[in-house]
Amino acid sequence: MTKQRSLSAEGDAAAGVLAKPATIGKAAPVVVIGGSGFIGSNLAASFLADGEDVVVVDNLSRPGVDQNLAWLQERFSARVHPLVADIRDRAAIEPAFANAKAVFHLAAQTAVTTSLADPLEDFEVNARGTINVLEAVRKRGRRVPVIFASTNKVYGGLDDMAMIEIDDRYIPADEAVRSFGVAETRGLDFCTPYGCSKGVADQYVLDYAKSYGLPTAVLRMSCIYGPRQFGTEDQGWVAHFLIRALEGRPISIYGDGKQVRDILHVTDAVAAYRAVLDAIGSVRGNAFNLGGGPLNAVSLRLLLREIDRITASDTRVTYGDWRQGDQFYFVADTRKIQSALGWKPRVGWRQGVRDLARWLETNRITPEVRAIPERRITA
Repeated sequence: MTKQRSLSAEGDAAAGVLAKPATIGKAAPVVVIGGSGFIGSNLAASFLADGEDVVVVDNLSRPGVDQNLAWLQERFSARVHPLVADIRDRAAIEPAFANAKAVFHLAAQTAVTTSLADPLEDFEVNARGTINVLEAVRKRGRRVPVIFASTNKVYGGLDDMAMIEIDDRYIPADEAVRSFGVAETRGLDFCTPYGCSKGVADQYVLDYAKSYGLPTAVLRMSCIYGPRQFGTEDQGWVAHFLIRALEGRPISIYGDGKQVRDILHVTDAVAAYRAVLDAIGSVRGNAFNLGGGPLNAVSLRLLLREIDRITASDTRVTYGDWRQGDQFYFVADTRKIQSALGWKPRVGWRQGVRDLARWLETNRITPEVRAIPERRITA
């Protein structure tokens, strides 16, 4: 959700979206901001499948999100209440919170490269947009839970973490980090405009629990992947790799491909968001790491080999310079969320990547989404 998009009345009607959400009557809806995006549409579908009404707030600026919204409306019809609005416009998003029982804020400018090219826009979306959401909820005078999608980039580049290079990956020299990952106790170290804007938002969400008593929580996400992800070189790299392999197109990577990330299937991410809401009374004001953990930690080179095996491909890969702020290694220590909520990843990474490959093979990718330039990508 990056650039504000203006839709004509005729276009709105054709797409089945509204300038403001339809009257929901006495129902207290769940609000998913960025609800047409990858994680947002999966989260919305989970609540809708349980019989909830969901207000989907999105400016529909990202390729593929129109398809996700149409999918939600086809499956769940009148219980989906779209609001086409940009979080930079507080007046436009305020109607979404009229009766809200819970708010999930997943809308963001998600690309480090975009933040470097246009830091002002990045700030307006990620930092000011989050303040707009918090204020719109607070001024309703009701203590509605707000759960925020943050990022592992708030921990910075981890430049002080000594690494060992072995075979196709980097691993930390510190045995505890190697065994469990990076914990929430690590100091914050915002890096790149994207890391700064998301870090500011992360801290504001936590502070609204302290300063105003709002029941808020933050999930600092690692790499999430799965169905309904239309990956690009800047965001959604697991899906992007698969799309390129399925189309027989080359892949270019920042760095040497030995960087390691823990990847988490979207069904596990949705389960975590819902678990936080269910326990918000006891976890309010807390930040949790959310990722696949050590059991789902893969180097880019290992993932590419698995993708070639799944797709029967021999993908050509080229390597370029490292990008500013890139981490050699990030694996989330998820013991805090496991202890507090009993949550843990259930989908192994190999099974999950196969699941996403099947989804990409059986779902039409429109020409707009297919238009992926041959550029370097990063984890």
